[in-house]
Amino acid sequence: MEEIQGVIEEIVFKNDDNGYTVSKIKSNKEIITIVGTIPYLVEGQNVKLKGIWDIHHKFGKQFSVKECEEILPNTISGIEKYLSSGIILGIGPVTAKKIVGRFGEDTLEILDNDIERLREIDGIGEKKFEIICESYLKQTELRNIMIFLQSYGVTTNQCIKIYKRFGSGAISVVKENPYILSEEISGMGFKSADKIARSLGFEAESHFRIQSGIKHVVNEFAALGNTYMPEDKLIKEASKVLVVSKDIIEKNLYDAVVENKIKIEKIRGTNCVFTTYYYYCELGVTKQIVSLCDYTYDKIDINIDMEIKDFEKQMEISFAESQKEAIKGSIENGVEIITGGPGTGKTTIINCILGIFEKLGLKVIMGAPTGRAAKRMSESTGREAKTIHRLLEMGVEEGEEKKMFSKDENSPLQCDVLIIDEASMIDISLMSNLLKAVPLGTRFIIVGDVDQLPSVGPGNVLRDLIECQCINVIRLKEIFRQAEESLIVVNAHKINSGEMPILNKKEKDFFFMNEENPEKNLNTIIELVNKRLPNFNDQWDKLKHIQILSPMKKGILGVENLNIKLQEVLNPKSSNKKEKEYRNMIFRTGDKVMQTKNNYSLKWTRVLGDGDDSGMGVFNGDMGFIKDINNENNTLTVIFDDERKVVYDNIYLDELELAYAITIHKSQGSEFPVIIIPSFMGPPLLMNRNLLYTAITRAKQLVVLSGSVKALKFMVDNDRGFDRYSSLDYRIKDIFDNDVFHS
Repeated sequence: MEEIQGVIEEIVFKNDDNGYTVSKIKSNKEIITIVGTIPYLVEGQNVKLKGIWDIHHKFGKQFSVKECEEILPNTISGIEKYLSSGIILGIGPVTAKKIVGRFGEDTLEILDNDIERLREIDGIGEKKFEIICESYLKQTELRNIMIFLQSYGVTTNQCIKIYKRFGSGAISVVKENPYILSEEISGMGFKSADKIARSLGFEAESHFRIQSGIKHVVNEFAALGNTYMPEDKLIKEASKVLVVSKDIIEKNLYDAVVENKIKIEKIRGTNCVFTTYYYYCELGVTKQIVSLCDYTYDKIDINIDMEIKDFEKQMEISFAESQKEAIKGSIENGVEIITGGPGTGKTTIINCILGIFEKLGLKVIMGAPTGRAAKRMSESTGREAKTIHRLLEMGVEEGEEKKMFSKDENSPLQCDVLIIDEASMIDISLMSNLLKAVPLGTRFIIVGDVDQLPSVGPGNVLRDLIECQCINVIRLKEIFRQAEESLIVVNAHKINSGEMPILNKKEKDFFFMNEENPEKNLNTIIELVNKRLPNFNDQWDKLKHIQILSPMKKGILGVENLNIKLQEVLNPKSSNKKEKEYRNMIFRTGDKVMQTKNNYSLKWTRVLGDGDDSGMGVFNGDMGFIKDINNENNTLTVIFDDERKVVYDNIYLDELELAYAITIHKSQGSEFPVIIIPSFMGPPLLMNRNLLYTAITRAKQLVVLSGSVKALKFMVDNDRGFDRYSSLDYRIKDIFDNDVFHS
């Protein structure tokens, strides 16, 4: 990095939300444009800057600041000039002269340590003193916090988040317990907090460190989809991560339980360690499901058989017995699960159920976990469906990045029937919040494909609800006649049964390109997206309609490399396209992107709305296109598939990724006209039947597998998966088996 020094001549632009600043600095008689996240920068400051030179396509040469240090004057004339510059609100040239005349060379020390003495200056009354105080303290606080934290390797964006979260007390909070950063600050992990703590002199066996490390290990395990971690597994892993004895881990583990930081419960004979959050989520779901199942619902006076016959006649279809059973069960039971693969008529069943309930004058609400799934539900039923987050009227606690829902047990959903689709995607947290808002007496119909990959978040909710054997479950296995014509549907069921799919049948919708060499396969995939498929069907837009789903992130055919190569071809660099480089990624206007984590504080507005349609929250897996990049205020605008417009500040760019190719896990709940799946060998736990089945069922019109036949066969044969640790099924079954509910 290079270093320059000079005086800030002009603040051209400052974004108060993220601290991004564009300004002019006078250095050695030369005026230089500097840019960077420097929230405390004001005109008149003498600063030393470290950074790199950039060439902006519009504004030319500029200095990109990575580190900033203010150089305070040490002479009377320098101090007076510094204060006269307007750097502190309320102090102009006249007041500056009076202050320096009174305190001399001690002026800046007085301001730092005894600012009350400004009241001694003629002309500084109560109101003026408050203005000066607030301006000086705010600037000094933020500067000191930034300097303190950056000395420990904390990035500028993280500094801003820490200041927003802890305010003026940030330094004392971090000094007391730096491990709080890994729990409270998005993007800061245990390792970063541990590095700061060790620099501050915290011992390896500090209880702050050990207990934070235990929570870190449990949370890492939860990130893999588990709601708890077996105690022996936790002790072994935490001892390895923290490099301390198992005895120390065990002592701190039980101290944490006593302090209610974590929970331990014996499940199926094993001690299981929960974070308090997921523990209470499981308890909440258990209580609500049991209550709904046990409730005595009013009998509905209607001839269900006649209604089914009328619907069959109207739609010119004939239901299978299992489908009729699903319709009857939804009327007769308080809670019902309908599960089945593609082509088994789940949507048709929902339409029939809707018609019956509406005929009875009952209010039905429909929802799904994602915007895409809710939109599909609306299109297939002709009725409004919302995301579960919108049903629950999600908001954000002021000053926080944590979600809150307006709908809960005190303000429940107002409906007679609740139908939720794509239930395999619902994690334990979302189901817990949803069920809080479902009052007793509401019929709850859960629809999903249990053979899909489980939710991205912790829990195995749909499978647990089925396997507890306490809820009415209808499994749909018969494929509708129309669906039998699609090899996508036929092959999905074949793969799910462990059979090789039918490949390359003329005039069908499922093809395999045999290419064993990964490099050549990469070129084949790029050619398929860029030329062959759009030429085959001119209705397929290469960016909007064709999606690559890869099993992995790394490697030649992994998502990361595919995105770099596809961006070069599908959205190449151009003089009329704006760019922003962030970490190792280049974002460009027109790029296809994906949100990679739930962010409850991001605001959105509906592009096609009336201006009042707005809300909070962008979620893991949401996809869209970059509409604009504003390098002047350091923002990036994305239009998501459901027409939501979101403006990203620089501090949230680490939540966006290119999405020309996405992992199969991230495709859950989505549908694409055309999908391409690279077929290659990888870790056995990952390259399994479940993953392949999920990928294929994302396609509506065409599936193209490209790569190794051996890898394809391996995935079809491999029914091993990553077993999730969850106890929802055990809890529900235990209550019913022991009749705890009625005792």
